[in-house]
Amino acid sequence: MSKPEDSSRHMLRHAVATLAYRGGKALRGAPEAFAAFQASATTRTPLAILGHLGDLLEWAVSQAQGAEQWRPVAPAGWEAGVDRFFRGIEAFDAHLASSEPLRTSAEKLFQGPVADALTHVGQLSLLRRLAGAPVRGENYAVADIAVGRVGPEQADPRREFE
Repeated sequence: MSKPEDSSRHMLRHAVATLAYRGGKALRGAPEAFAAFQASATTRTPLAILGHLGDLLEWAVSQAQGAEQWRPVAPAGWEAGVDRFFRGIEAFDAHLASSEPLRTSAEKLFQGPVADALTHVGQLSLLRRLAGAPVRGENYAVADIAVGRVGPEQADPRREFE
């Protein structure tokens, strides 16, 4: 039987894999103009949200390593932002998969950067719909999400909605 902290760490890795799956779906195939789309004068663009996602993941790594830093980085473009998003997820998951101790609790990592990142992925999906390039919904309970699969290459959807 695993220790409770192993269980928490495994669950956190599953949440990170879920973020990669859902994030990949929201980012893949976005039209070129989507990065600059604004639903209103007071909403962030998808590019700004994508930059914030990169910031959140780098913050998560810094927290996990015990050297917490918040360093927002101006987005350099859509593809660069997508690359940064996946590099951040991969770095975070690599630390979680290692034997290095977490310097903050799995619960704090989930409630802060991971939950915030999931919220922003949802915003990107909503903005895709408003921009006329919707992401198909799916039954995520049956999605093929696997701990450790955190790169841009994800499993095909099992059951998307019409």
